[in-house]
Amino acid sequence: MASPLLSVEEALARILADASPLGTERITIDAAHDRILAEPLAARLTQPPFDASAMDGYAVRAADVAQLPAKLTVIGESAAGHPFFGRVGQGEAVRIFTGAPVPEGADGIVIQEHTTREGAQVLVQGDDVQTDHIRPRGGDFREGLRLLDAGRRLGPRELSLAAAMGHGEVVVYRRPKVAILSTGDELVRPGETPGTGQIVASNHLGVGAMVRGFGAEVIQLGIARDTAESLNAHVARAKDADILVTIGGASVGDHDLVAPVLSKQGMELAFWKIAMRPGKPLMSGRLGNLRVIGLPGNPVSALVCARVFLVPLVEHLAGRAEASEATRLAEAAVAIEANGPRQHYMRATLAGDGDGLPRVTPVRSQDSSLLSPLAIADCLIVRSPKSPAVVPGETVRVLPLDF
Repeated sequence: MASPLLSVEEALARILADASPLGTERITIDAAHDRILAEPLAARLTQPPFDASAMDGYAVRAADVAQLPAKLTVIGESAAGHPFFGRVGQGEAVRIFTGAPVPEGADGIVIQEHTTREGAQVLVQGDDVQTDHIRPRGGDFREGLRLLDAGRRLGPRELSLAAAMGHGEVVVYRRPKVAILSTGDELVRPGETPGTGQIVASNHLGVGAMVRGFGAEVIQLGIARDTAESLNAHVARAKDADILVTIGGASVGDHDLVAPVLSKQGMELAFWKIAMRPGKPLMSGRLGNLRVIGLPGNPVSALVCARVFLVPLVEHLAGRAEASEATRLAEAAVAIEANGPRQHYMRATLAGDGDGLPRVTPVRSQDSSLLSPLAIADCLIVRSPKSPAVVPGETVRVLPLDF
């Protein structure tokens, strides 16, 4: 009797069981976009470092403009990068610009719309003159305050904050190196004209782009032919990788050589069949320190399996805290038939107007060899094994396609 197929949940749990962040490295802040902090960051500076004007106008003593109109003597100017170093006394004012330091003695800013300049004098008048246009020192953050924790992804906002905090370098987790190998005598490189019985290799590009978007460094190994010699030669180039991803040849047919060849090299095979569709022939193993994921050759199967299993592995190794494998809820826009014994990942599109759950519609074909329907999809409807039929308006689980 054939052994039962491994569930998706059990397969993912095995793949992630010992997956933890890789080593760390210190890099410059301008090279840190999309990296993951390995150490928390505390402010080295106080921001703003001085009381700063929030408006263009005049720095004054609030008491001098309590009664209007008021005529003040202009004794200088304060601009960003060019502060006024004197002191504002009774009946005096300093021309000031947004972001400039508020000079000593001043405790208010009168905006220029409420003033009229008359040589060395400025006349302040108006119906509603406010003077609280000062950004206080430390109003954003103060030195020593921890603002970014380890595990935080450094996006545009975080990078700006880290730089403002005084950090020119940051310690981040190393990017996992993912080596991708296409296999098969039938494959030709993109741009080449296929011969009789051949097709263009494309899966490696989609898988590479996907994992790169989730924090990996990609090494494309090319196309290995259906011989042990070719496979061994290509796999040898993955010696510096953390993950080896093979595409195609992971089943048990006469021409499926990946598992036997890798096993002869010492790979410990964890599993190779999953109760899911598309993507039943998924392989997982270890070759020394190299993690091995064998994806199916069908284009949709390869990309769906990469999204379900490879992306979470990459994120765990990259130190990303977010759970990319987490599903969300949506409302079925159409009826969906009952599911069979394997977990089904249906390609689908989401739509919504912001009120309530988004509505999800399966694409026109679920054939695992067709790329054009997958290109239309922006999510996968996750159908559990033997789940009953769904009527329009019923809630279903969806997995976003972030590639």
